[in-house]
Amino acid sequence: MSGEGFRWHPSARLFDAQGRRVRPVAAGAGAVIAPRPAGAVIVPRPAGAALVQAMAAGVFRIGGAGPAPVAGFETLTSGSSGVPRRVARSAASWISSFAVNGERFGIGPAVVVGVPGGVEQSLALYAGIEALHLGADLHLLEGLRPDRQAAALAARRVAVLYASPAQLRPLVEAGQVWADLRLVVVGGSKLDPLLRARLAKVAPEARLREFYGAAETSFIALTDDDSPPESVGRAYPGVEIDIRAGGRIWVRSPYLFSGYAGGCAGGDPGAAVWDDGWLSVGEIGHLAGGHLYLAGREGRMVTVADQNVFPEAVEALLLAQPGVRQAAVLPRPDAARGVVLVAVLQGDAALEAAILRAVRADLGPLRAPKAVIWRQDWPLLPSGKTDLAALARAVT
Repeated sequence: MSGEGFRWHPSARLFDAQGRRVRPVAAGAGAVIAPRPAGAVIVPRPAGAALVQAMAAGVFRIGGAGPAPVAGFETLTSGSSGVPRRVARSAASWISSFAVNGERFGIGPAVVVGVPGGVEQSLALYAGIEALHLGADLHLLEGLRPDRQAAALAARRVAVLYASPAQLRPLVEAGQVWADLRLVVVGGSKLDPLLRARLAKVAPEARLREFYGAAETSFIALTDDDSPPESVGRAYPGVEIDIRAGGRIWVRSPYLFSGYAGGCAGGDPGAAVWDDGWLSVGEIGHLAGGHLYLAGREGRMVTVADQNVFPEAVEALLLAQPGVRQAAVLPRPDAARGVVLVAVLQGDAALEAAILRAVRADLGPLRAPKAVIWRQDWPLLPSGKTDLAALARAVT
């Protein structure tokens, strides 16, 4: 199917959040969707109808602002660094990984795949199209409360779940046991140890596969049974990884995007930088024993008393502490040190002293947060990631 668009597999079935079957429009023999006019901008809800229209249109974008695409399709970045960017892609850049995942993840006819996120975001859209392309039974669960999503995963006997850590956290807190779940594919950010342990209890038969990637790169690295918990795994099949000056991660693969559609808002060039076929999205890390370890985004790095600190590393440590449900680390100006870090947390404020002691013992007094702000409401982006810009405005 080289050079062709996405195909609706004859065995594929699509179900909405209420469990109702959503049928493809104008399916012909072989269940390939009849073409629709190119260049569609599709309303993301209801999610099942949006996905059917995307498969039919060939050239499309679900959600986002700006004109319709004229070739390929567009998806959106998470928007964690500002307004979500429109990412232009060819169908081949995703199709080339479907066969890899079909074999490694066992996705195919009669396999039940669950997706809790909205299809306007890259992770959920990828998972949905992959499932339909490979012939699986796809259940789109966005729109349900987390406890009802958790119940649906059990009732519908979902075997493969695609989710981010932010989406997983309220699901595992619902107290449902998923006896049929055999694989959880996690992307978007690193899974913290507490969430990993809770997932193992509610999905005792499930393997966990974390992947590192971005809307611009698709898959970069993937964990396996031998991956150290702190790593994001080995290079995904077909991916070359090069660590260059300053620890910046560069990749070359058949899965890369074409560019930012229509440029970027406000003249922002976007995070991705090209260099003779290699692409970097500004992530810093290192390779050890064939496994990739992440430090954080170059754009979030701050300097505290001449020490470089990645807020992501501090956030990961905070999330590993009992009583912390959500964590974000923000810089604040300081006359003596230039910048200090402040932790914004959601969880049990009574444990603040113990949390700070543990973090300071691990990081030292300079890199550890100087103060904690507790919030029980938490701003999230459509991708499920923390809305750092909104949080910074709220606590300034």
